[in-house]
Amino acid sequence: MKGFIDDANYSVGLLDEGTNLGNVIDNYVYEHTLTGKNAFFVGDLGKIVKKHSQWQNIVAQIKPFYTVKCNSAPAVLEILAALGTGFACSSKTEMALVQELGVSPENIIYISPCKQVSQIKYAAKVGVNIMTCDNEVELKKIARNHPNAKVLLHIATEDNIGGEEGNMKFGTTLKNCRHLLECAKELDVQIIGVKFHVSSACKESQVYVHALSDARCVFDMAGEFGFTMNMLDIGGGFTGTEFQLEEVNHVISPLLDVYFPEGSGIKIISEPGSYYVSSAFTLAVNIIAKKVVENKFSSGGKTGSDEPTFMYYMNDGVYGSFASKLSEDLNTIPEVHKKYKEDEPLFTSSLWGPSCDELDQIVENCLLPELNVGDWLIFDNMGADSFHEPSAFNDFQRPAIYYMMSYSDWYEMQDAGITSDTMMKNFFFVPSCIQLSQEDNFSTEA
Repeated sequence: MKGFIDDANYSVGLLDEGTNLGNVIDNYVYEHTLTGKNAFFVGDLGKIVKKHSQWQNIVAQIKPFYTVKCNSAPAVLEILAALGTGFACSSKTEMALVQELGVSPENIIYISPCKQVSQIKYAAKVGVNIMTCDNEVELKKIARNHPNAKVLLHIATEDNIGGEEGNMKFGTTLKNCRHLLECAKELDVQIIGVKFHVSSACKESQVYVHALSDARCVFDMAGEFGFTMNMLDIGGGFTGTEFQLEEVNHVISPLLDVYFPEGSGIKIISEPGSYYVSSAFTLAVNIIAKKVVENKFSSGGKTGSDEPTFMYYMNDGVYGSFASKLSEDLNTIPEVHKKYKEDEPLFTSSLWGPSCDELDQIVENCLLPELNVGDWLIFDNMGADSFHEPSAFNDFQRPAIYYMMSYSDWYEMQDAGITSDTMMKNFFFVPSCIQLSQEDNFSTEA
């Protein structure tokens, strides 16, 4: 079941009833303890299937275009292609990846806000026509290099997070849209719709109300210039929880009925990324070093406690699978793999990557039992923004990826008409090699 990010072929272990994700992790922890203690991922592809079913059940009127940069592992892309999603690509490499799977250009949108001329030309060459734009400079680049481009005007939203300007970094103002429409008319660029994006950190549903109202205004404006508008992209920002998806749908559904009613010929799409993949991947890392430092704080708030504080260094960090930690908070809590007693004392601990860089801090403060070099920590919800090309620092090795799926999820896919023979050519489904012995140890067959 082992594979690397750029492998063309990979196997997926089908798990018998009674075997679960924890058993798989136990098995590979045991294997890696014997062979080198490298970090590794376990990917449960069945969770991606479940997320798609959830999407279809709640917001079936909105077609998802998966954001490839979130996780471009071939197994992920292939299963989503088989499920019928579209793809939102930010580069030539991403467009090529999904087209190699047989995805038609109509199901690809080019979403980079700052496009290289060479990549615009590539999109034109392979027939990827739908792309986003939020300023005059980009519009002129598109006009010169992609005669068949169909542009979505990217408008800004008002989801100010923590006093910052949120999504004002990208997206044009409503006021500037008229100027861009005038420019598009002069440059003979086809404007076909509007895009906006609401951050997953935004808790104000009113932002969707304003964004959809603004989008309707742009549609009306574009009509004055003679453009035929037929697409609305509501962006990403979906966390993956059923509650949040239902909450968003509760807000936008009546507004879509008013502003973009069914039968109006307007296609509604979105760009979910972490929604599909975050919960599908679990990362196991090994403790490679340990330091004991003076504890400056005690539970009573007084200084000078005799209780030690531990710094643990792991064999993966921000220059590898935790790269997103540089720009956002970690969305997972470390779990100790080894079993320990319920009454075992817990100590203030911090977790660091292997680079010894001050930026390479994964968890600033958590309570853990005392760990030793060679122990394992498990991080769930690691499927998003964890699969970038790693730094060469310290000869960092890319974690292996082990794919799995339960038989029940596989049968669910078959019921949906998806089979490995017809649509998933790079998958090799194999029976699980995990067998639970009488001593509760796990062995791996060759």
